[in-house]
This record gives sequence, structure tokens and C-alpha cells, in this order.
Amino acid sequence: MKPLVALIGRPNVGKSTLFNRITKTRAALVDDMPGVTRDRHYGDAAWNDTLFTVIDTGGFSMGDHDDISALSRAHVLAAIREADAVVLVLDGKSGITPYDRELIDILRPQKQPVFFAVNKIDGYDREHSTYEFSGLGIDPLFPVSAEHGYGISDFLDALTESFPRSDAEPIDEDTIRIAVIGRPNVGKSSLVNRILGWDRVIVSPQPGTTRDAIDTPYTVNNRNYLLIDTAGIRRKKQISEKIEKFSIIKALKSIERCDIALIVIDADEGITDQDVKIAGYAFERGCGCIFLLNKWDLVEKDGKTLKRFMDQLRDAAKYLSFAPAMPISALTGKHVPKIFTMVETVFDQYNARVGTGPLNKIFERATTRTEPSLYNGRRIKFFYATQISTRPPTFVCFVNHPEGVHFSYQRYLINQIRNETGLDKAPVRLFLRKRGGNDEKPRKKPGPAPRRPGRKRA
Repeated sequence: MKPLVALIGRPNVGKSTLFNRITKTRAALVDDMPGVTRDRHYGDAAWNDTLFTVIDTGGFSMGDHDDISALSRAHVLAAIREADAVVLVLDGKSGITPYDRELIDILRPQKQPVFFAVNKIDGYDREHSTYEFSGLGIDPLFPVSAEHGYGISDFLDALTESFPRSDAEPIDEDTIRIAVIGRPNVGKSSLVNRILGWDRVIVSPQPGTTRDAIDTPYTVNNRNYLLIDTAGIRRKKQISEKIEKFSIIKALKSIERCDIALIVIDADEGITDQDVKIAGYAFERGCGCIFLLNKWDLVEKDGKTLKRFMDQLRDAAKYLSFAPAMPISALTGKHVPKIFTMVETVFDQYNARVGTGPLNKIFERATTRTEPSLYNGRRIKFFYATQISTRPPTFVCFVNHPEGVHFSYQRYLINQIRNETGLDKAPVRLFLRKRGGNDEKPRKKPGPAPRRPGRKRA
């Protein structure tokens, strides 16, 4: 296992900026408004050929009594417990606060190494700001600037030297990346916590609780997964805060890097236009898609409730007719274990490959059974097809007139591929490319008939 390093501190001291500096990413949201980070956010880092994982945490505050602050404090304490080293980030500009003293008291009995990074020290002439913290009896103190990089090298040298020497685990390229997406407050974080069996992300009735895209490795049935909990995606006209705009951008980027998108719908509220729009984002990016009808325990049911719901879903999202759907309850756990069975089925199809020989026989049978319409009075010829990539299965077929193939006939060909290969639960892409044939040669216009030789008339 790679060493875990927890970054903790009161709100707005620069933990997320330091996280981004160490991981060399912009994975953590950064804003001048306190309380932007709420959940534990994990990122991989490397320094002097040493690999480790950094945990960004929400701001620690003892005086706030709202539910979000209490849950954030619980996540900070959990990060301290699981970390191999702890970094307390202090604010060199504003000085010592009661929150800092409280955190220092919490860290004193900890057995793992603890480092104290005095942030916002932009140069040597500002290092005098660290003297105040020496009176707290803490050591070692590292003057740093997370924003400008001052002092970061010395700090990381000391941090990585404290790690026990061990070989880091190689990155598993076969890991299946699953993004949990949907509108705000449909139960995405509750579902992630139910799957993991512990409170990985903060759950609150308040919409917009999740802001970062939270990655969590998970293994089930000897298969590795990466669960990505995302911020709820609202309609554009309802987005006012800058930080929410960044959260939605990160959610959309999470869709781009996932293999399977779990599209969570609030079954109690019913299917909305925004649900369909979010599903469209996943479809456009070529993800495997599974609809999860959450809060099914709250729905008043009869013998035909599920069928009516499915018919409504298929009618609203016709372009995702291949995507399976299942009712679940993140609260009670009903049908949640079946999600990964469905994920395995969809992923196996998503990663499937079809041989060139069988593929061309499928096209031959399909075009013989139903011929395409004529284009400018000429027949459309399909020469050969091949698969060019997976995730999703993507095919290219060479045609004499690709512009003449109607989209409905292209959809017919995709359906034939689905029917004969069993790819009925994954997206399938088909591209048509031009290739000339004998019929492409221009026809010569008939000219005057040649004169036949004969005897001259007298």
C-alpha cells in the first residue's frame, strides 16, 4: 500500500491549494470562500521516486453547529486515523486561532509523524511570521507557500523521508471506473456509502452537499473498481454560485473518464427533463449506462408500477434504449448488491471485440435482407467493415457513397450488430467511410457512330 498523508486544518488555510501543488493537479476545488471542501478527497503524488497518496479534508471548526460542519469534522478525524502521516496546515497571515490549538491537542497523542506547514509564507522575508507558532511547542515547522511553491521542496523532502520503505502497488489498468451521476439530492452519495459499507462521503438532505468528484477504490468478486461520486448537475439557469459551476464542470469531466455511468433517478419524484439531459451527457461521451431508480421504497406500487416507469423512461430517453434499468433503495440496501452484477455484464460488452470475418458476414446478411435506398439513381455498396476500438465497441464500414446512407439505415445496421453479437446493453458506434469501386468510374457520353469502310459512290 502507498503511504497516506492527511492534510488537515481550519477552513480557508490553503489545504486544497497545497493538495493541488503536491499532486500537480487541479483536482481539489479552490476558492476564497471558506468551507469549499467537505468530503475527503484522495490524490496520488510522487516525490523523489516515492509514491504516496494525499488526503484533502474539509475545514475543521469546533464552534459551528450545522450538520455539514459536524460531518466535516467527523471526516477530518477519520482521515487522521487512517493516515500514515498528518500535515497540519496553519495560516501564516492570520496567525494562531482557537481551532489551531484544538487540532494540535488532538494530534499530540497520535503515533504517526505530524508535520506543521505554515502556509502563505511567500518568501524568506516573510518567514518571521512562523515565530508565533513556535510558542505552541510544535515541531517541525515548515514555512511554505502552496500558491507560489516557496518551501515546498524542503517540506516534501522531510515528509517522504518519514515514510516506511515499501514497494508501491502497480496501477491496475483493468480497473473499471464507475461515475455516479444525477441531479442534486437524488441519493448519489448515499448509494456510494451503502456500497462501501461506511460513510465515505457526506450525506445531507441539503442539495449540493457534494462538491468535489470523490474517487474511492473498491473490490468486489476479485474485480477492481473506482467509484466516482459527483456533484449534482442542475439546469444552467438554476446555477448561481461560482463554486457550483466548478463542481458541475468536474462532474462532467468525471463522465469523460469513466467506463460506466450509474445514472441515479429519484423514483419518488419521477423522471424529469434534467434526468434525461444528464443521461444524454453520458451517451454523448460513449459511456456504458445503467439507470438506477433510487428511493423505490417510497414509491406506491402495484403489479404494473415498474413496467409503467420503464415505459416512461424508454419513451423519454429513446437513444438509450439499450441501457438497463433497475429499481434500488440506497437507504434500505434493496437490490444494491445486484448493481455490480449488472456493471460486469455491461462492461464485458463495453470492452468486447468482434472478429472481422464474423462482422462482415453480419453486414452481408443485413444488406441482403434489406437493401439501402438508391442514391442519385445508383446503388450503395458496402465493401467491408472492421472494428477499430473498444470502450465502446466502435466499427467502421467502407462504402461507395457514405453520404447517401440514411441515418435510419445506419441505425438498422447497428441493431443487426447488436442482435447477432449480443451487444444489447452497451453503446455501439458505427462510422461510414468512403471507398471507391468500379462503379465510381465516370461513364463516357455516347458519341457519333464510326463510319464503316465501303466502296465510294460513282
